[in-house]
Amino acid sequence: MDPRRALPAVERVIAALSDDHSLPQVVLARCARDVVDAARDRVGEGLEVAPDDVIADARGRARLVSRRMLRPVLNATGVIVHTNLGRVPLGTADLEAAARIASGYSNLEYRLDEGQRGSRHEHAGSLLALACGAESGIVVNNNAAAVLLALGAIARDREVIVSRGELVEIGGGFRVPEIMAESGCRLVEVGTTNRTRLGDYEAAITPDTALLLKVHASNYRMVGFTETTPVAALAALGPPVMVDAGSGLLDDRTPWLEQRPTWLADEPGIRQAVDDGADLVTFSGDKLLGGPQAGIILGRADLVDRITRHPLARAVRADKLTLAALQHVALAYLQDEAARLPLWRMATATVDELRIRAERIAKEIPGAKVVDSDAVAGGGSLPGFTIPSVGVAVEVDDLDRALADLHRNDVVARIVDGAILADVRTVEPSDDAALTEALRDAVASDAPPA
Repeated sequence: MDPRRALPAVERVIAALSDDHSLPQVVLARCARDVVDAARDRVGEGLEVAPDDVIADARGRARLVSRRMLRPVLNATGVIVHTNLGRVPLGTADLEAAARIASGYSNLEYRLDEGQRGSRHEHAGSLLALACGAESGIVVNNNAAAVLLALGAIARDREVIVSRGELVEIGGGFRVPEIMAESGCRLVEVGTTNRTRLGDYEAAITPDTALLLKVHASNYRMVGFTETTPVAALAALGPPVMVDAGSGLLDDRTPWLEQRPTWLADEPGIRQAVDDGADLVTFSGDKLLGGPQAGIILGRADLVDRITRHPLARAVRADKLTLAALQHVALAYLQDEAARLPLWRMATATVDELRIRAERIAKEIPGAKVVDSDAVAGGGSLPGFTIPSVGVAVEVDDLDRALADLHRNDVVARIVDGAILADVRTVEPSDDAALTEALRDAVASDAPPA
């Protein structure tokens, strides 16, 4: 008899999975078929496969599928804008505002007063422009899209002048020269890697120059014998100036906070770029702004209007959930309430506050210690600058097993000096109990059996 006939049928495996999982039947069926097919291949190669092993493998595969679905996690890494963990958390009020709008119909592209079609760019984009002193604004799905769209709409088939020291690579391997090439503009490099003077730009301007592009090196820092040309000086040369600010610090004076954090260092503000004469500014909706992931373009009304009418604008436009949440975030800045945003609450929590929380957690975990830590803004912003923080450190014999236990409890921490470190700055106080339980489990699983 063909030994493959002894393997459990797909229907039997599905039935076994249905007892353990609430996944849709079609998902369980895919898991079952994949595992049964693999078992048949092994048997065909002369290997022995027990029927119970097939069902166990299917259960493992179904668990993996379930674990890989989007789910909330506790971020104990100390990285505030964590790209792998969903960027920056949104506030309850912002999510509720988005839910109120997205749960039904809205005036997304309809002007109720006039009874005619409107534009989705009239909401969050306009409010953010007002917050920064710009004439107009548009929101797209991320900052790379904002740069691509702006360049394609304003400079396609024309020259864009950029300093060699600002041809940066952002996350995911996207490089400014490649984005410019995709937009259809012609890159003109000026200056050197470390020094670009006003005269370098001036000498490169021709009748075919569409833009002077200034890119903020948000994910690296150059020190030593350096020189850059400020926006105000570029604005005096004639061609429109576009600034890719990257991070969305709306105002470098941070008037929504009682005191400007020292770790912001020389991070430029969007309002300052506009005040200095930038005709267009692009930046992220989450990094140092505190909203959902998005790309924002602010600037001169005529240029923004051209960008809005470009065919690519439809391909990269933001959806109603993003626009609703971002609108609420913009209102927080306009109402001087931005300090309530999770980004700023986490970033500005005092070390004393964090230490009190860490001590409470450590008391519940055998061998845990409260240690000083360094948090970071994250998201490719503020390279080289850290935020003083506090964490709970636990030493274990088997780091891999302990980290796996944390992950099973949906907690992500980091390893420092051979110990697991859970930085409490990026954990909401309401989640301290869950973090405590996860750390306790990780330590308990590392203990040798009695």
